Amino acid sequence: MTTVPFPYLLLPAFRSSRNRARRARRSDLVRAQVFAAVGLLIFAALFYGAFWITTQLDDYAELGDFLLRIGLSWLFLTFLSFLAFSGVVTALSTLFLSEDLRLLLAAPIAIRRVFYARFAKTVGQSSWMVVVFLMPVLLGVGVARCAPCTFYVTALLTVAPFCVIPVAIGTAVTLLLVNVFPARRARDILMLMGLLFAASIVLLLRFIQPERLLRVESLPDVTGFFATLQSPITPMLPSFWAGEALFASLVGARDLPHAAALWTTAMAFTVMLGAASQRWYFAGYSKSQEARKARFTRLLVLDKVAQALPISTVSRSLFIKDLKVFLRDVTQWSQLLLLLALVLVYLYNFQVLDLDRIPYMSGVVKNFYAFLNLGLASFVMATIAVRFVFPAVSAEGHAFWIIRTSPISFKQFLWSKFWMGLIPVLIFSEVLTIVANEFLGVAPFLKYLTATAIIFMSVALVGLATGMGARYPRFNADNATQVAGSPGGVAYMIAAVSYIIIMTVLLAWPASIYLWHMVRSRPLELSQVAFISACFTGAAILSVAIGVLQMRSGVQALEELG
Repeated sequence: MTTVPFPYLLLPAFRSSRNRARRARRSDLVRAQVFAAVGLLIFAALFYGAFWITTQLDDYAELGDFLLRIGLSWLFLTFLSFLAFSGVVTALSTLFLSEDLRLLLAAPIAIRRVFYARFAKTVGQSSWMVVVFLMPVLLGVGVARCAPCTFYVTALLTVAPFCVIPVAIGTAVTLLLVNVFPARRARDILMLMGLLFAASIVLLLRFIQPERLLRVESLPDVTGFFATLQSPITPMLPSFWAGEALFASLVGARDLPHAAALWTTAMAFTVMLGAASQRWYFAGYSKSQEARKARFTRLLVLDKVAQALPISTVSRSLFIKDLKVFLRDVTQWSQLLLLLALVLVYLYNFQVLDLDRIPYMSGVVKNFYAFLNLGLASFVMATIAVRFVFPAVSAEGHAFWIIRTSPISFKQFLWSKFWMGLIPVLIFSEVLTIVANEFLGVAPFLKYLTATAIIFMSVALVGLATGMGARYPRFNADNATQVAGSPGGVAYMIAAVSYIIIMTVLLAWPASIYLWHMVRSRPLELSQVAFISACFTGAAILSVAIGVLQMRSGVQALEELG
């Protein structure tokens, strides 16, 4: 049994990252530069926001110090639950589902050393986003308060154990779950619970209507708000210890008890996890090797529904296959729950929009919002298409050779992908547009116009996604997210946004002319009627042409590939 220290087991990860950076293609470098530029912008925005808020709080003396102190505790409290859940999900991959574990656990290495190496990797993968977010915020607070150098050292020494504690708790939960359920089923359960939690948070934050605090008639509520601001903060949480230690160093003092509580708790949890791994880690890993059950395979309802559809036998078989593959993957269909929550918030915003407070302009504003709703719904449609429709061809993976050797033409194969994506996208977008327009109370002409436009735009955007997905496939991708974030996916989003802008202009300009004449009860001139008809006809032809031409391009690309 080897006695090498566990950090030695982390070297392959660092070396693989280094080799991947050395062998990066030009497209990968361009994408890295784009993401780096966006990251710098977000870093600057967070720094400026924290700096501005801190300088504003300085004007309120003791009240400002109180709010800053509570704000630091709230900041860490927010990340506490995020880190715990992230630790649960990440530990499933690093400790149980990683491919290199077969080699490591068969090697003459102590189980505890393997576990500690994997736990260190779990902490890094779970907390890097939190650290990147905290850096500009704490830097902005320190610069605004002219903090001493000890504040920045304290920040580093505080964030490190703070990240370890919730991730250790999440890892312990994972260790327990995997010994009760198979690892892959536990991952599905946790993924579903996480998305439900995120959706409920989004709904809760919107339905409490925080904008009411900005109204004059709601000033009494502000007093109650400050009275309950400190209620969720308890001295028994690591978030409170981190906030107190940082605030003390911010004003030039030291808070050794809370700093010691952070470090001793982090070390104690790490030691207890190591002891638990001796007994339950290898047993849990053995259970994680169980094969996934083929759920939905014998669900006869899907076969009966497919039999009732007026489509060919080939299309019906492909439809059943794609639907069952989609339902088996929890990471795919469970994201629809979060999307549903965002849509409910989107529609709720239109419902509570009080446009009658500007009676002289309410009609104009409502009609403007109708086209804004059309643009936003189209953008949502494009986002759904790049996430679910664009990876449809790449989702075949290494089994694509079955399609290539089967008696199915690439035209039949690709058009089945098109119809599989078009129907749900069209229904979703139509419902979103019609309900939002009803809440706004827009003119009937705009209701029919936008509902009809969504039909043509669905054909264009889904055809564009299917065709470009066939032209830029990635059969070796680990998941659909990688395909959507590939250069082909980025190119699709650029093309889709350009198309949405052109369609909005082609529809909004003639519609505004028509509504202007209708409001003033003036008849349209013949030239104006011709212009409006040309714009609407051009928009319809453009949409159908994009959808059909991109599908033909996709079929040609698959034939060249085959």
